[in-house]
Order: sequence, then C-alpha cells, then structure tokens
Amino acid sequence: MICTSIQNKELSQIQALLQQLEMAEIRLDRCALEEEDVDLLFGESDVPLIATCRLAEEPQAPEILENAIQAGAKYVDLEMEAPAAVGRRIREACRSYGTVLIRSYHNYECTPPREVLLSILERARTFGGEVVKIVTTATSPADNDIILSLYETTAPGTLVAFCMGEAGRPSRMEALKRGAPFTYACLSQEEATAPGQWTTEEMQQALYDDFRFVRAQNLPMPSSKSFAQRAIIAAALAQGTSRLDGYSPCGDNESALAAARALGARIEVKGNTLVIDGIGARPGCLNLTELHTGESGFLTRLMIPLLAALSEKPVRVTGEKTLLQRPLTSAHDIMAAFGVRLYPENNTNVSDDRKVDCYLPLKVAGPLIPGRADVSGKGGSQLISGLLAALPLMDGKSTVYVHDPRSIPYLFITVDVLKKFGIRMGSEMEGDDEFMETQDWSLCTGLNFHIKGGQRYQAADFAIEADWSGAAPFLTAGAVFGDVEVTGLDTTSLQADISILDILMQAGASMSQLDEPTGSIHIKRAPLSPFNADLNNCPDLFPMVAVLAAFCPGESHILGVQRLRHKETDRAQAIEQMLLQMGVPVSIDDDQMTITGMGLSQRLATGHLLKGGNYASHADHRMVMALKVASLGADSPVVIDDTTCVAKSFPGFNELFDKL
Repeated sequence: MICTSIQNKELSQIQALLQQLEMAEIRLDRCALEEEDVDLLFGESDVPLIATCRLAEEPQAPEILENAIQAGAKYVDLEMEAPAAVGRRIREACRSYGTVLIRSYHNYECTPPREVLLSILERARTFGGEVVKIVTTATSPADNDIILSLYETTAPGTLVAFCMGEAGRPSRMEALKRGAPFTYACLSQEEATAPGQWTTEEMQQALYDDFRFVRAQNLPMPSSKSFAQRAIIAAALAQGTSRLDGYSPCGDNESALAAARALGARIEVKGNTLVIDGIGARPGCLNLTELHTGESGFLTRLMIPLLAALSEKPVRVTGEKTLLQRPLTSAHDIMAAFGVRLYPENNTNVSDDRKVDCYLPLKVAGPLIPGRADVSGKGGSQLISGLLAALPLMDGKSTVYVHDPRSIPYLFITVDVLKKFGIRMGSEMEGDDEFMETQDWSLCTGLNFHIKGGQRYQAADFAIEADWSGAAPFLTAGAVFGDVEVTGLDTTSLQADISILDILMQAGASMSQLDEPTGSIHIKRAPLSPFNADLNNCPDLFPMVAVLAAFCPGESHILGVQRLRHKETDRAQAIEQMLLQMGVPVSIDDDQMTITGMGLSQRLATGHLLKGGNYASHADHRMVMALKVASLGADSPVVIDDTTCVAKSFPGFNELFDKL
C-alpha cells in the first residue's frame, strides 16, 4: 500500500486529505494538534494511520504516542534510539490496545554494510517490532541492492526497507515488489519528509495504473436462512398466528415455506413479513405420506426427527439436485438412539465406496421415543437441531449429550429460536480449563441438553436477523480491494459466520461500526497479514476465507477441511482446485488447509494477479461467491460456468455484487 506522510497540517486539513488517501503517516512532531485533536483523528478515521513522533524533535513524544495508541492508531512508529524505558512503555501500550509497533532505524548519511543492517533488524525484532522499518541513504545503486537484500531474511509483510536520496528513489517502489506491507510517499515535493520521495500521485499511477478498486455504501444484507428456516418451521408447529419480519426469499427459505405448508400451516407473504397460522403440533397429529425438502440439507435434517414425532406412519422424504448426492452422516445411529428407523430407498445414485452412508430419498419411521442418548457431533449439528425441536413435544423428558460437537453456534441458534416460540430447555457446555477461561466454542468437548417433555409451540412475533454468511463476500471484498459498507447486521448475533469479523480483524483489515450493535459496518483496505482460523464451527466461510488468505502475504492455516467434504460439492477439493488454477500455492494435510498468499500491492507491483479464465462453480453457491470476490484481483475475466446457484441462499447476490 501507499502510505502518505503528512506534516505541518491542522486537524481539519488532515481530515480532508484522508478522504483521498489509502493510508497515512501522521507526523505528530510536525503537526499542530492538541490532545483532543489526536483523540478525534485516530479514534474516528477508517484510514489506516501510523502515529510518528520523533524523540529528537518532540520531548513529549512518549506521551503523544501513548495518546495516539489509546485513541486507536493502527500503527505507532518508535525509532530504535528510544531509551529502553520508553520502548517498554510503548510496547506495553501497543499490546494493551492492539496497535502494531513499528521499530524504525534511519541513517541520513549512508547505507551501512549488510551485516550491520541485519544486526539492526534482529535488534528491532527483539525490542518488539512487529514491523521493522530500515531506511538508509543511497549514494549509488549498490546501496539499493544492500537494503533490498534484507527482504530475503524476513517474512512477507514484516519489513519496510528502502533508501532515501535520488539514487534510492527506485527502491521505494521495489520495496513493494519484495513484500513490504507499504511504502512511503508525500503529498507534493514541497512537502516531502525525506529526500527521494515519490509523490502519492506518481506512485499511484505507477502501481495501480487502471486497476479498479471497489467502493460501495449501504449494501443491504438478506435475512439469515439459518434463522429463517428454523423460525418458519417453528411457526408452522405453533398454536396461533406468528409474524416474522425481515424475511427475504431464497431457494432454501422457499423450501422451508413449502414444507410448512405441507405440514398444514397457512402462510401469507406480505412484503418482507411472513404471517403463519400454525397447526398446534402434538405427537401423532400429522397425516402425511411424503415431504419434499428441496436442496436444503438443514431442512432435511431438521424435519427427520419432527416427522418421527408428529406422524403415526412412515413419511417419505425427498430432495433434489446436489442434496441427492450428499450423505446424511450419522443419521442412522443418531435417530436409532431415540427409536427412529430410516429406510433409504436405494443408493444407486452414488459411488460404491459411499453406499455405507444414508441418502435421500428415504422413509422415516417413528415413533420418536424420549430418553437419554449420547450422540456424535462430528457429522454436524443439523440433525441434533431437529432433535431439539422434536423432543420437547414428546411426553417424557429427554437428555441429549453431544460429544465431539461441531457447528456449536448453530445449535444455540436453534435453542434461541425455539425459546421465542415458548420451548424451554437447559444446556451445559464441557471443556478443559482453557475452555472454562475463554469460553471459546472451538475448545468445547461436550454439550448436554436437558429437555422437558409435554411442551407445545406458541405463536411469536419477531424480526429475522440479517445474514452474516451473505455479508462475508462483501466484507472480504472491502478488506482486500477497497471500501465497503454493509447494513442490517447484528454484531451480538449467535450466527457462526459472524466469525468473519474476527478473521478479518486478525488479518489486519480496518473496520468500524456506528450505532452498535446493529449499525452499518464499514470495512476498508489495509495492509494484511497471514492468519490462523478454525472454521469447524462455521464451514460455510471456508471458500471466502481461502480467497482472503490468497491476498495475505505469507502462510495462512485454516482448520475444518473435513467439514467440507459433503457440502453441495466436495468443497475442500473445489477450493483447492480454484486456488491452484489461480496460481495460489495451497496444500491440505488432514483437517488443515495451508495457503501461501501475497498482498495486493505486491501482486500489482510484480504482475502476479490471480489468473483469470474459465472456472467451475460445482453448483455450489459459496464457491460462486468466492470466485466473484477473487475475480476482483484477477489479471483477466473470471468466467463462472453457473452463477444461478447463488439463489439457494442469496438470489440477489450477483446484482448486489455488480454495485461494487
């Protein structure tokens, strides 16, 4: 990225300049800013800012830098000459507030030998430099070679090294080619902070040429199908009339509406509101012989226990498209634990090595028998959600213990929606001391659900949450390629895919939200770093997070590969194939995918954008979304064989994406 150095400006002038800049260094030792100005500047700017205050020019530099850190500076620059006590003080402040510490060395006379610079580099790391800045003066092209050779010893994105002076001018752009997260420019030659600086305009022209960055405001997100499908079926089971606001149609949601009507519910769609007259469900109330669940794996698994509870005779469950190729992992064992038998009609539609699994169409034969059972969560949470929805209707109490749980947030979405319809249950989470301290769901080893029998669903009125899964592509596009604002999301949501916020922040994206927790979310491009993410609880994010990793310099590690094998396609294989075709190194080792990325600026500077061409969607809506975002950083058009499959979760995705 291009970081513009700003000096000799007042607050209003700086704020106006930031509207046109992608990143800026604020020379606090040379700008006329009061303490409250610093608070305002660093607290409200979405532009990544470096707070710089040279000790030689400002005796109060430690206090000024601390103030900037507390206000929200993304980076703070502390020169290596700072006394040890000051270094400890600033390092501690950076750790407390999440600011990236730059330790910097400047030599305005010459370029020392490489061995000396390597020693300085090591000292800077030792004394807390997450990013090390080494700037020397070039008297010949050979000095540039010395300074640029330092990149051979560092991880991408952790070193900013170049030469000052006219002889060093080429090294400022070359730094980006070698993996620097940013390089410095000036507003004009009259306002240069060091000799040999390019102006921002010159550098933008040389680096970006005609590259198109994205910018979009007020992008509305659709309703969460995770919430909508649960709420639709619960409303269909309820006694009375429910009103569900904020509904937006998609393939899976429409399948849920069709299933609700098949149960006997009456449904009226009034704009974005669903009015549902429920059936007052009780055991044995259904006279149903067949139920079609469309292409929705979740709806299928939700309905299997409910059909066993509500129907006195077997019910045939059918589906369509990719769902017929997707196994109902562990369904036989889980349902057998509560007395339910599943009879697949045939498995001739799948290869021989997968016939041990259970596929649609099949018959569900109850009754569902309440009691206690220990079930595996390795196959996911969806069938367990169905048990949580069905067991409260039975006469006796039940306990469901889930070992090796996966997709835990989705189970608690189920509990939350059921609670809105008057269904109560207790739950306990198990784990080691680290889990007890952090409450990190990925460390949970077991779940206990205690369910009272004889309950009945009651009508409810509430708004369906907006969808974090649908928001992930737009948030990622903003983080990598520009500036995006999305609306309608709730940052207190139980949705698993809200994890995209944590991943983007870990990667270094600039993000803000006004009027929390439901105000618009603004995300802006910033220097990115590799990350580690465990997506076992949110596998739908995997394709998008993989694209993000392709633009983070270095190795990113993503867990949860095994959860991808039986999605709309073998999504792990599809992601690997996509990245390799695009020229991104990727490998899979059991449950972990490792992706070696390169920052957008380095890709542009070296001509290593992703490779365009013809790509397969595998009839997977998540793959289409990932391919669309990846296409923003491709060297030629990315042509996708089928984009209509996004209608499964987000029919308006393609049109909304075109607004970027």
